[in-house]
Amino acid sequence: MGKSMFTIKGNICSERVRLGRALQKPPITQEDLAKKLQFMGMEDMTPLIISRIEKNQRHVCDAELRMIAKALEVTMEWLVGDSDEIKLR
Repeated sequence: MGKSMFTIKGNICSERVRLGRALQKPPITQEDLAKKLQFMGMEDMTPLIISRIEKNQRHVCDAELRMIAKALEVTMEWLVGDSDEIKLR
């Protein structure tokens, strides 16, 4: 079997996580997002992990993606770039 043409390095939400933080009213820091995610049950989420996600140095699993979308009050579709329409809840 040959190489897959669907191989993705890093993650596809890195830019949108950063943008999602900036679009909050008021904008939130990586530390704020990590605290929010910890409060939502993701005890292992730290500002360093948020930084690594935004720098495309750490993969994001589907459960994390869902929680990040909820924390940023955006859709998962927007977070992964499938939609350009931002829907802040």
